[in-house]
Amino acid sequence: MSKSKRPTCSRRSFLRLGVGLAAGAPWALSCGSGSNQVVQLPPPPPRADATVAIVACEDYGSGVQPALAEAFSLLGGIGSLVNGKTVTVKINLTNDGTFENQFGLPPGESFITNGATAIALAELLFQNGALKVRFIDSVGFLSPLSDVLTMAQWDVNTLLGLGNVELENTRNLGNGTSYVQMNVPGGGYLFSYFELNHSYQDADVFISLAKLKQHLTAGVTLSTKCLVGSTPNSLYGTDAVSENAVGYRGRIHGSGNTGWDNNPPPGARTDVTAPADAGARVPRVIADLSGARPVHIAVIDGITSMSGGEGPWAPNPALTTPGVLIVGLNPVSTDAVGVAVMGYSNPRATWGTPPYNTCDNHLLLAEQTGIGSADLSGIDVRGMTIAQARYPYPLL
Repeated sequence: MSKSKRPTCSRRSFLRLGVGLAAGAPWALSCGSGSNQVVQLPPPPPRADATVAIVACEDYGSGVQPALAEAFSLLGGIGSLVNGKTVTVKINLTNDGTFENQFGLPPGESFITNGATAIALAELLFQNGALKVRFIDSVGFLSPLSDVLTMAQWDVNTLLGLGNVELENTRNLGNGTSYVQMNVPGGGYLFSYFELNHSYQDADVFISLAKLKQHLTAGVTLSTKCLVGSTPNSLYGTDAVSENAVGYRGRIHGSGNTGWDNNPPPGARTDVTAPADAGARVPRVIADLSGARPVHIAVIDGITSMSGGEGPWAPNPALTTPGVLIVGLNPVSTDAVGVAVMGYSNPRATWGTPPYNTCDNHLLLAEQTGIGSADLSGIDVRGMTIAQARYPYPLL
């Protein structure tokens, strides 16, 4: 397998970026810290899809599928949603050029989606009548996704042997002939649309399969933050525009500069000034992506994970063992429960309150555009209670 070169602008280059913000940006919700932070409006009324299940699962052995099946049952079953459908699963293969073992364990037990969780999910989708299951992510390797997953220590042969399973690296056109335009309802904070690989539109049901992790820029990375990896490197990476581009999505994160450096990526709003601070820019991109590509089922793997950040490059990484799966029908509500399980009392907190120490709250931004509710009092939590599942993560 040939592996692509490492991006010249690496993920590490964009951690904890500058503190300056653009002045006078014409947003209903201003960005930044201090007096310009996003305000916490009253929570929305309870929503029918604000239902989240928490189930215990201690390891990646034979208990994963029954635990996931229990979670789906607590939600009322998924047969009516997936039967006869094409189901696309967005996984999280965050990396910095390699998939290193972490804490003496495979990467799927700390910072990326675990292959065992994916296999269990695919089995249950087929059992509930899914016609096709496609696993996707935009990863900076020239290799096909099957080779990348092998590098990440997935059992690819078992996964493909389950039925009509497809794998696609959505870093460029992939198997498609053109990019699809996914519009952001309401016009978006920073993007009115995104141009994505065909797989994001060619899906009757869309699932985000994430890990229960902190994030150096966004505070936490759960089912909504996972969507940032949807954007193709070929259009949104540091070495765009090229079908062979593998560079990190630096233009989305910002590099200490306001705006888009006179080279806006597809769909970027040019009538507003993108903030220089990644802590303001990234949460808005997350909210915009959450609107453009709605998530029907959010699955957060908290069997084992890591604290300190989103990957081995974090300055103080540590293994976590929450021993839970968190599954919901709305990504904002599911992530809110995930935030609470991580030990943070208020998933709707604003800039300066953990876990949003140095960033705006992307759940609050998404909530305020109508994507979902992060208000714990309006979320129907089934199975384990948040108190029973709580596994406090250390402060970043």
